[in-house]
Amino acid sequence: MRFLKFIKKLGPGLLFAGAAIGVSHLVQSTKAGANFGFGLLWALLLINAVKYPFFQFGARYANATGESLLDGYHKLGKPFLVIYYLLTFATMFTIQTAVTLVTASLATDLFGIELSLFTWSLLITLLCLALVTLGRYTVLDALIKGIIITLSLSTLFAVALAISNLNTPVPLQQILPHETSDLIFLIAFMGWMPAPLDVSIWHSLWVVEKNKTHQNTIKKQGLLDFNVGYITTVLLGIGFVSLGALVLYNSGVPFETSGTAFSKQLITLYTKSLGDEFLYIISIAAFTTMFSTTLTTLDASPRAMAKTTELLFNNSQSKKLRLIWSIVLAVGTVIILQFFSKEMGILITIATILSFLTAPFYAYINLALITSKHTPLVSRPKIGLRIFSWIGIFTLVAFNIWYLITLL
Repeated sequence: MRFLKFIKKLGPGLLFAGAAIGVSHLVQSTKAGANFGFGLLWALLLINAVKYPFFQFGARYANATGESLLDGYHKLGKPFLVIYYLLTFATMFTIQTAVTLVTASLATDLFGIELSLFTWSLLITLLCLALVTLGRYTVLDALIKGIIITLSLSTLFAVALAISNLNTPVPLQQILPHETSDLIFLIAFMGWMPAPLDVSIWHSLWVVEKNKTHQNTIKKQGLLDFNVGYITTVLLGIGFVSLGALVLYNSGVPFETSGTAFSKQLITLYTKSLGDEFLYIISIAAFTTMFSTTLTTLDASPRAMAKTTELLFNNSQSKKLRLIWSIVLAVGTVIILQFFSKEMGILITIATILSFLTAPFYAYINLALITSKHTPLVSRPKIGLRIFSWIGIFTLVAFNIWYLITLL
């Protein structure tokens, strides 16, 4: 009973988890386990620790001021908001299309209804659009709790099953890849784990919305709500690495390169290793992973673009703007699916690189805002967290330089 009451009070933290637990977990984390065993656990734990303060600052600022990070960016200077506006517009259609495609691919296996990938993608887009526009935050909040609980339980069950079926031990030794292709994978893995740093903006918007509808419930909890969501993303990241290591490591199977094809291959390989009777457990874990991401991104990107448009152009019709941006994103996704699906690999690569290279920008601006006069003194981070944040920024910059040198 207490657990149910506790879950009911949660909101933005689980929405953060729903947005973060997607391709980075299902595809990248599983591939990390499949290719390196448990050898890249250090990378997963390190990058989650490095990014933690900058994600946390979104919740901290929203709780302290009742405003989103976008309001704070506007106070720091209009150019920061313009940069965010342009970067988001450049990547949001590709990201939405990518997660929708993977979700549609998994839906085919789970529901057994033979429809084209485009038809499934269209149906999923329309369903998510209806949920975020008609149900608004309340429905999204309630739905994502069920999804995250289902995802957590099915993933834990799958890991326990994989451990019980393990025939040969998987080495726990941590490694640093040396091959160029492996280094590029490592950078991409860390860049998207647990999510791009601009998701901190989404989280701050959800905190503001939750506090409007639930009488400052989240504000009273402090950072507990965020920490629950963040820890969930870390634990499930470890879970998917474990599944890759326990089931697929040294399997001798060549893995598909695209996320859509790999996700389908994943279901087949897991089922062969664990048994046909567990097909639905694996399928539900994979599908809920991607559906939660598809749903939350279709809510968050329009919400963020509506708020940015409102601030940049002094337009106070935020509800109408959010509806417009939701429709624009849905239509743009369908257009890419219909006419540019062959270029998805290139588009995703561009979006990935932009998200990775801009991480230090978001880290710096979040730190600058939370330590500025725009944040109440009592809510500003202590000196220890500030020092750790600067270490994190330098680490992100170092990874960027390493990534660029590796590409060249």
